[in-house]
This record gives sequence, structure tokens and C-alpha cells, in this order.
Amino acid sequence: MQMIARLLRDTLLDRIEQTAVVALLGSRQVGKTTLAKSLDFKKPCRYLDLELPSDQAKLSDPELYLSSCKGELVILDEVQTMPDLFPVLRSLVDERRQAGEKTGQFLLLGSASPDILQKSSETLAGRISYLELNPIHLLELEASQEKLDLLWVNGGYPDSHLAKNDSISMQWRNDFITSYVERFLPRLGIIATPIELRRFCTMLAHLQGSTLNCTNLSKSLGIDAKTVRKYVELLEGLYLTRSLPPWSRNMGKRLVKAPKVYWRDSGILHALTGLACMEDILGNPLCGSSWEGFCIEQILTSLPARSMASHYRTHAGAELDLVIESSAGETIAVEIKRTLSPKVTPGMMESLKTTKASRGFIVIPRGEGFPLTPNVTACSLRGFLNSMNELE
Repeated sequence: MQMIARLLRDTLLDRIEQTAVVALLGSRQVGKTTLAKSLDFKKPCRYLDLELPSDQAKLSDPELYLSSCKGELVILDEVQTMPDLFPVLRSLVDERRQAGEKTGQFLLLGSASPDILQKSSETLAGRISYLELNPIHLLELEASQEKLDLLWVNGGYPDSHLAKNDSISMQWRNDFITSYVERFLPRLGIIATPIELRRFCTMLAHLQGSTLNCTNLSKSLGIDAKTVRKYVELLEGLYLTRSLPPWSRNMGKRLVKAPKVYWRDSGILHALTGLACMEDILGNPLCGSSWEGFCIEQILTSLPARSMASHYRTHAGAELDLVIESSAGETIAVEIKRTLSPKVTPGMMESLKTTKASRGFIVIPRGEGFPLTPNVTACSLRGFLNSMNELE
């Protein structure tokens, strides 16, 4: 299978050189193991897959085994399956610090966020650095409309994106969803049946880009609102969905205060809603919200550190799909439209004024950028992503 150079590669190598423990997190099948195994480390490396019984057996006495790995980088894959390892890692890191070995000791690969891996946050504080690997990003591909369309339709999971045809890609995505609802989610304490979980995920997909209303969703599913919120938070903690918070700097406006929810990978969204190809998507009412979610995910995963993102919407109907606030204090407003002839609406101009955005952008499917007003520009997604390099 074709290898795609990942943007995170150099950052990961740098972190390993700077920190005792590095956690590379992201959803299952996103390419964490492939990336880790492709790197050239400056010291011997040992790999353990904690879902394999044989490797679990090696760690029946983790302190004894890991103590024998001094001077090596130990890669522990699917580390969330053995949370009891974290106190042992802390002790070993502290012991080796005193002996002069301060960096590059452990690389943890996990399919759950630091919030779910709470024990690592508690026991390895000050010793661990977190990185997130996302599905394939547009800037990791050559610049062509064909590549962008394929990434939108089939998503960025490597096995799906690099499949020989749409049918094989769709089968892989359906199998991926099945593995989550039948095996992975029940392991995390979800007591619903696979059919109920699949129905929940499908309903959430049809709400792509909508503000989250747990009460309405609970009525449709026949479960209570607290359970719905728990499921949503769990999917987000597993890097499958994203909640985009509301912008709330101006308390004088009647703002919508609920987050908007998106499936992070457009290919998974399309599998959940039965959209197998570009023609299916373009002819479906979900097309606009799918394109919006795809663009938002591409933008958010390429923003500089310490940038903040939110959505803006008033009860009167004025809205912005994305409000980006840089660490330097600049605010940028973004609207995402599936059209080649965008227009600046009065609602957008009002929203720019309220959020005090210095610049506005309307992201369109393709084409060269062009100004719409003195401070609003229409541009392609790739053009916008390249312009984000200017942010600090």
C-alpha cells in the first residue's frame, strides 16, 4: 500500500528527544502504529502490542520486564487497555532521571483522549507530552481537485482513502463502524446493544453540523438525555466526533449557546448515512453539512498551537461557521459554502462586526481566491489552509 508522509512526523521525533514519555493519540486505524514503526530513532526500539496475549504476558510483572529495557525506546501500543502500567512508568522514569536518562524512554500509542486516560494525567504529570494523529490531511496530499474530492468522499483513514475503489473503501468503513459498536464501545462500559449504538451513531450523523440538543435526541432514541450526553462525550473522547463550542464574548447578544457536533471523518459520516460515492453525496440534503464538517476538521487540525475556535450564531439568524482567535489576538471569521459564486450577506457582515474579526473568508470548493469586500475573501480550502501559516 502507498505510504503517505505525515505532517506530524518531525514533531513526534522532536518530542521524543525532549520528553521521557510521549503519548501519540488518535482513533483506531488512523495510522499511529505505521507512523511509529516508520521512524528512525537514535536508540534501540522495542514494540509491544498490548492487545496481543503474548505481549500482555510479558508484562505480567511490568516493573521486572520494563526495567530490562533501559537504554531503549519502548513503544506500548493500545496503552489504554492496561492503565495499571502508568504508576510503573512513573517510577521507572523518575529512577532513570536520577541516572541521567531524561528523554526518549517510552512512546505510548492510544485510541482514547487524555480525559479517558485519566490515570496517565495523574501519575505522569510533568513527564509526558501528548500529540494527536488525525486522519490524512489535505496538505499531506498533492494539490489536485481529484485528491481533494477523494479525501472528502472516502475520508482520511489510510485503509479507506487508499482503497482500490469506492466499494472496497465503503466496506472498510462499515467494518470499522461495526468493530466500534460491537467490540470497542462495549469494552468502555456502554451497555446498549450494537443495533442501538449503530442507530445512535446514524442519527448523530444526520445531525452533522447542528447544535446539540440532547433532550430531542433522547426522545428519538428512547433513552434519557444524560445517557445521550455520555455517549456524545465518549465518541468525542475516542476522536470520532468533535463538539465545536459557541462563541460567547458578547453577552449583550442573544446567542445560541449550544455546541455544534460533527463527525470528524467525512468518510465515516458518509458510511453511516449510506452515501457511497460523489453522486450520492451531491444529490443528498446532507451535502452542505458534510462539506462544512470536512472543511472545519481540515482547518482545526492545522491551526497553530494556542489558537481557539468556536461557532457564532444568534437567535435572529446571523451566524459564522467558524471563529478563529489566534494567540496573538487576531480574530478571523470563516463561512463555508458549497458554491463557486459566494455572496457576503448582511448577517455575515453583522457577525464580523460583533466578533471584531479583522478578516473574513468564505471557503469554496475550488478556484483561485478573489476579494468580495475589502476585508472578506473567497478562496479554496487549500488556499485557506496555506494562509493559516501566517497565524501565530
